Amino acid sequence: MRYTRVDALLSLKPKAQFSWAGTEIYSELNYLSSDTPPTEAELDAEVTRLNKVYNDAKYKRDRAAEYPSVVDQLDDIYHNGIDAWKATIKATKDKYPKS
Repeated sequence: MRYTRVDALLSLKPKAQFSWAGTEIYSELNYLSSDTPPTEAELDAEVTRLNKVYNDAKYKRDRAAEYPSVVDQLDDIYHNGIDAWKATIKATKDKYPKS
């Protein structure tokens, strides 16, 4: 995923009303809300921040895709106990460590 200036504007001004003339060139932003629009530098900084947050959380997405379903985890606990369940979860955590 790659965040854009539209995403940044919505992040900074969630209730803003605006239109963009087919591109994200700042001079083509038609800001319709009564408050002050973010500057081009503020939008670009927010794009950078959003992309960093997304990239830094990759391990979470990878883990979520690999963890067994909650039903399967509960079944594992019931049949094999907490320690076996912890071992299953730890294997995924070890495979996708926090950055």
